[in-house]
Amino acid sequence: MSQVLGQSLVEEQDGIRVELTALPVGDDLVLVLSGGDKAHIGATAVAQPRPSLEDPEKISASTSVICVMGHKEDLLAHHVAQKTASALNCVVSANCGIHMDNASKEQIKIIQQLVSTLLQTFIAKCDNQ
Repeated sequence: MSQVLGQSLVEEQDGIRVELTALPVGDDLVLVLSGGDKAHIGATAVAQPRPSLEDPEKISASTSVICVMGHKEDLLAHHVAQKTASALNCVVSANCGIHMDNASKEQIKIIQQLVSTLLQTFIAKCDNQ
């Protein structure tokens, strides 16, 4: 994971750019997802890994979210923190701020797809180290 940390991964489609930056904090991890027209802090989620309630042999995560009033990144931050904490078995803080003025439903779908691709790429790179 060390080669991936401190670096940014970028995905872009149809003029929409999203960036994921990962920073180590001891054994824990801070992820920053930003992009669109204006980067900002819209929501932050913290996930702590734990044994799955359905199958204690698997890792899941308990996740909490704080969202800035009027922002809609809460579900995105929750997903990113929970998936990463479960996959990498570490505490994760995911900070998301992706803004587009008057974003259409299609643009929101593109943002979600870009984030999904970035997250899959990041986790795969961490798993390969």
